[in-house]
Amino acid sequence: MTASAHEHLQGDADPKNVDLDEQNMEDRVNNRTLRPNSPAFQEFMTTGWQPQEPQIEPLESSKYTERRLRELGQRFPGERLVIPAGSYKTRNNDNDYAFRPDTTFAYYTGLGEDYEPGAILVLNPVDPDSPEAAKGLTHTPELFVHPRADQSTRDYYRSSQYGEYWVGPRAGLRELAVMTGIPTKDIASFPDAIAKDLGPDQGAVKLRVIRTADQEVLNQVEAARKANGIGGPDRNEEADDKLEEFTSEARMIKDDYEVSEMRKAIAATKDGFDRILTHLPQVVGKPRSERMLEGVFNANAREKGNDVGYGSIIASGKHAPILHWMRNDGTVQKGDLLLIDAGVEVNSLYTADITRTFPVGGTFSPLQKRIYQTVLKAQQAGFEAAKPGATYSDIHHAVMRVLAETLHEWGILKVSVEESLSPQGQQHRRWHACGCAHHLGLDVHDCAEARYESYQGAPITPGMIFTIEPGLYFKENDLLVPPEFRGLGVRVEDDVLMTEQGPQWLSAGIPKTVEEVEAWMAQRAALADPDRD
Repeated sequence: MTASAHEHLQGDADPKNVDLDEQNMEDRVNNRTLRPNSPAFQEFMTTGWQPQEPQIEPLESSKYTERRLRELGQRFPGERLVIPAGSYKTRNNDNDYAFRPDTTFAYYTGLGEDYEPGAILVLNPVDPDSPEAAKGLTHTPELFVHPRADQSTRDYYRSSQYGEYWVGPRAGLRELAVMTGIPTKDIASFPDAIAKDLGPDQGAVKLRVIRTADQEVLNQVEAARKANGIGGPDRNEEADDKLEEFTSEARMIKDDYEVSEMRKAIAATKDGFDRILTHLPQVVGKPRSERMLEGVFNANAREKGNDVGYGSIIASGKHAPILHWMRNDGTVQKGDLLLIDAGVEVNSLYTADITRTFPVGGTFSPLQKRIYQTVLKAQQAGFEAAKPGATYSDIHHAVMRVLAETLHEWGILKVSVEESLSPQGQQHRRWHACGCAHHLGLDVHDCAEARYESYQGAPITPGMIFTIEPGLYFKENDLLVPPEFRGLGVRVEDDVLMTEQGPQWLSAGIPKTVEEVEAWMAQRAALADPDRD
């Protein structure tokens, strides 16, 4: 049961059998829950507990946040910047999804996992005549957080989100300051703090906020703006969009810490694929066996990291050509192609994004092999086009040329290759309608709020991490392909780091040639059945 489902202590008795005197000692929270509220109970619940201290040490990411914050502040001198972590989101009724902080907040604080729902990072502009300004600083950061609700407080047993009776020992102001290296303040002081020195006049402080992270925080920021005569809703939204745009583009170049976390995520994802292949022989032919394999991967993600980085795609047979098949309720049959697109998100929230396509019986048929090798050839062409100074468009065009040429050779693409590759044509995209490369990091589609000219039109530079993911998708109802192609789908996706020397396959340790995949499947199947020939 999630935190909000137990917002208050439950009474075991049926409310119909509780007499009026007892009800007067309780707060009825809803039709199923009674909360003890007598003075005797309150005193009883805040005494007799041994203190529990969370184990706290500086996060590895804290070595990098100072630079990130400094560069952010330099882009917006004289302005107050507000970056919320976000809060719990309702799944249904009084149940919440597991909390994951907003990506921008995670990047600038280093706080992954579910450390601090409701926290808010604020960058305050420094006085131009201050000692901080003399050192070259434009802002000082503050992290607004909830104090610990430990055994000395009423919230210890009353708050399901922060009370340590419910959630266990958690980091508070002192602990989060140690973890992040950022000074902390009580969240209660946030409204007054953001309103300080605001105004429309020259020299007064302006406000920007990451609008999409927390509606309540956005409302507080807008109220502060309105009370101090700052702009109108349209102008404010435009200013906020510039903040989100900058923070998105700032994540394009990964530092050493981020690259290390990505390597961990990819290694954990390889473990997940290993476990799927070990489990595969046991589920072939069973109803909802796609979902059985999804469960194997997702369990590995929780064991090795924080969670999956996105909804896992486990697509067998006719589901493989469906780009975002995430229902995963089909039956995996021998002879099928099994397309798996999945990634582990490690505790820092960096995620891998890997796709492999497997022949369920362990060996590709001649047609499956032909399609698979075409996709591999297209991926390699994209990789070779991805050199320092190239653009995503260069990767795209290299991939598409291989696919168009092969589809034409097969007689599927009826127009010429050049006509199809022209902007006026694009007929080959019927069998590859999606993109074939994207930034990767804290989000599976990282840096998505960047400007087009900074993303698709910008040179690929050392430090960027991205995917290359060509595919061929022949849907079962596609009357423009021969019958034997219908219902076949292949995608191969790997994660790439651009270096000074050129692109590097971060996921090189995950087999992908025809021979490697077949050997990998045989090796994992043998682990599942030691007596297998």
